[in-house]
Amino acid sequence: MKKCLVLSVLCVVLAVGLVSSPSLGQQSLVGTYNLLSLVVEVDGNPTPAMGKAPNGYLVFTPTRFIILITGENRKFGTSEADKAALFDTLASYAGTYRIEGDKIMMTPEISWTQNNVGKTDVETFEVSGKRLTMTVGPIPFPRDPSKKLIRRETWEKVE
Repeated sequence: MKKCLVLSVLCVVLAVGLVSSPSLGQQSLVGTYNLLSLVVEVDGNPTPAMGKAPNGYLVFTPTRFIILITGENRKFGTSEADKAALFDTLASYAGTYRIEGDKIMMTPEISWTQNNVGKTDVETFEVSGKRLTMTVGPIPFPRDPSKKLIRRETWEKVE
C-alpha cells in the first residue's frame, strides 16, 4: 500500500513538472537581448516603423517575456502633438510565451496599447549563435487591414 501511494505521488509530481516546466526551446531563449534591427514591410514595401536605428530590449525568463522598443531621435514632448509622436515611437508589452518548433506564441498581459492584451501573437523564430530573429506575418496591417504587414526583428543576446 505504501509503495503504491509513493508511486502515485511520484507520478503526480512528475506529471505536474512536465506540464508546468518550460520547454527546452524556451530554456534556450532565456536571457536579455539588444535590438539590432527592425524591418517592417507593408505590401512588400519597406516602411520606417521606428526610424533607421530604433532601440530596444527583449528579456526572456523561462516562462515570461518583456519587450521595450523606442524609435530613434525621440525628444521630450510638452505639446499634444509632441506627446502623440512619442507614443507612436514606442512599443512595450509583457506576458507569457511558449515554444512549438520554430514558432513562439507570445500572449501579452500588459501593453502600451490595450488592443493586444490577451491575444496570442504567433511568430517564427531562428537562433544563430547569439542572434535571434523573430518574424511575424504576413498579417493584416493594423492601420489599413486591406494591406499585409511583415515584421522582422533581429536581436543579439547580451546576457
